[in-house]
Amino acid sequence: MPSYNDLRPAEDLGKQEHSLVFPSFPKKEKLRTIDNLLVLRKEIAKNIQVRKTDKNLILSSWNIKEFGHLKNRLPESYFYIAEILSNFDLVAVQEIKTGLKDLQIIMKLLGSDWRFLITDITDGTDGNAERFAYLYDTRRVNFTGLAGEITLWKDLFDEGEEIRQLKRTPYVTGFRAGWKSFALLNVHLQPNDDKPSRELRKREVELLLKALAEKKKRNSLWTENIIILGDFNLYKKDVETVKVFEQNDFFESDLLKGLNTNTAAAKETFDRMFFKKNEFFGAPSAATGEMGGVVEIFDMIYKLDGYGKYRDEMKKHKEKPETLVDDAAFERYFKNNWRKTQMSDHKPVWIELNIDSSDDFLLEKRIELES
Repeated sequence: MPSYNDLRPAEDLGKQEHSLVFPSFPKKEKLRTIDNLLVLRKEIAKNIQVRKTDKNLILSSWNIKEFGHLKNRLPESYFYIAEILSNFDLVAVQEIKTGLKDLQIIMKLLGSDWRFLITDITDGTDGNAERFAYLYDTRRVNFTGLAGEITLWKDLFDEGEEIRQLKRTPYVTGFRAGWKSFALLNVHLQPNDDKPSRELRKREVELLLKALAEKKKRNSLWTENIIILGDFNLYKKDVETVKVFEQNDFFESDLLKGLNTNTAAAKETFDRMFFKKNEFFGAPSAATGEMGGVVEIFDMIYKLDGYGKYRDEMKKHKEKPETLVDDAAFERYFKNNWRKTQMSDHKPVWIELNIDSSDDFLLEKRIELES
């Protein structure tokens, strides 16, 4: 669980001033935060029912909107983000921006057992000043030492094709938990639902998977246990791009397939995980007992019927506060803009990985001994 030290009363003699993240935290806001955290914790317990054991790992991916760029997140929002993250063991994060203040706050709230790994920002207009990160609980998973960005080279491209990199350079990192060593490949593909964007997304995926296949041929692939995850911006029309993954033996889990991962009205599955299929590694499935899903953040906190509690905050946030003239305007701004800048316009996705291969190992060795 995260640190709640900031939520102590000011007169609490046991508080430690040096560990406060928000020294100026009004009592009224502390009370509201505690009330919401109690609701959030109860709802998360219903949503993520899997119990952490030495045989599983809870993996998540979350695009946290412009993390490190937005200036009007309330202190309480950081507590909610940290509370959600603390339920996972390993989290791939997209859209961390140039500034690292938000990340530093979250890490302080998560506590000393947590570590993070980040890339540099991808420069240029196309890169959108974004970087990738992994946050992980060292009690549950270890960093193997592998960390790098996937770049493309001339031989991967067709004759006459423009040689370029993916707009946001994918981040590959190795981890180990239990019996399993694996690499995560964190991506954030081209957005938008127009035809040129769909074609570009498909080509980005083709080139990325071709690069991985070439590395395997050269015996320079770090591991064959690979999970490509992140914000793919794949719409329902992107069926051909999904086929590219499948043709390269990367498959989605039935636990996540088709879920709405965006907080907007459109039911799109932007945030996904593709698992490389091999003998002892593949996509978790309901059929084999694993669990997974989407965290419906706005069913838990910043619920629509609570918009009235944040009128003052919305006025400070909105560029033209004079347009908030009645209840309908406040409610509309709260739903479509304000709460998304407090949390995100994406929902966290998560899945349970089986990290115990004892039975498979023993059966294999028995067959070898018997032959």
